[in-house]
Amino acid sequence: MEDLIPNRKIIHVDMDAFYASVEQMDNPQLRGKPIAVGGSENRGVVAAASYEARKFGVRSALSSIIAKKNCPELIFVTPRFDRYKEISNQIQKIFYEYTDLVEPLSLDEAYLDVTINKKGNPSATILAQEIRQRIFETVGLTASAGISVNKFVAKIASDYNKPNGQKTVNPDEVIPFLEQLAIRKFHGVGKVTTEKMYQLGIFTGLDLKSKSDEFLEKHFGKSGKFYYNVVRGIHNSPVKSDRISKSVAAEHTFDSNLSSEIYMIEKLESIAGSLEKRIKKHGVAGKTITLKIKYSDFTQQTRSKTLPYFVSDKILILSIVSELLYQERMKDSVRLLGISLSNLNTDEKRFVAVQLKFDF
Repeated sequence: MEDLIPNRKIIHVDMDAFYASVEQMDNPQLRGKPIAVGGSENRGVVAAASYEARKFGVRSALSSIIAKKNCPELIFVTPRFDRYKEISNQIQKIFYEYTDLVEPLSLDEAYLDVTINKKGNPSATILAQEIRQRIFETVGLTASAGISVNKFVAKIASDYNKPNGQKTVNPDEVIPFLEQLAIRKFHGVGKVTTEKMYQLGIFTGLDLKSKSDEFLEKHFGKSGKFYYNVVRGIHNSPVKSDRISKSVAAEHTFDSNLSSEIYMIEKLESIAGSLEKRIKKHGVAGKTITLKIKYSDFTQQTRSKTLPYFVSDKILILSIVSELLYQERMKDSVRLLGISLSNLNTDEKRFVAVQLKFDF
């Protein structure tokens, strides 16, 4: 017997091409033009692309060289994360006018549980419209939203009417909505998993729903249970208003590839300094230190060490990273180095989801 769908009212708000839209807002000369935030014509990767650039297949995580090839008119803009954070904080203040149950996923998206809200409005759809309008009036940017009974469906729905739109999937529409959905659009199903599902004859949510729990766990391990549940509208993860970071990291992509460990140590000292600032800002310490290395051929390697005690000091972190750097010879020149601290001294809090039923 299937579990009942919890009738919470969840809104997923997703800013439209956030980094690129901020740059176009602040610089009128960039408006209406294809721009890529991050990278350059010769190296790096795209962090975000304007909708004008997306028409040419330019997207985040795409190599800058390929992006420029796809769109010769592409304009590269240096990221200004302090500015994005400033605007993100303004947007989050708007969220908290409606509910205290806000779970930011990044600077440009968040979940809101408005089952019980500060406006006393029973319509999550109307609240989403108000929130999007408030964002536009306050910061001058557009946002899209998905509204449904759980985070999984709301996340998918927010992509439907982008940019500057929203979609509501009511409780009685959840199952039909998921059944007709292309499997590649399921949140959490990436390219590799999509191909594997195609090979198993799974192309839509309905195809996925036809597979047994045992079949999915056999082919997808622990994720199989997740797929079995979500296609039935079962996703009881609550909106966590005090989401806890599992790691803190800092990294840097270099203008020229590095081939000497001596130069790498100098760069790592600077990166460790940036990491220490973030650690202090979050008030955490960790036991596991990881060195991330990306080579000139774009292959990536990580080396980690776990200590028996918590650390947060730059000098100690740098000493461990130095050990990791010299642990084995570099196979090629290096284009990126990063340091992360995980296994943090933060205790996960337990949340109790209260399932309430209201008109949607």
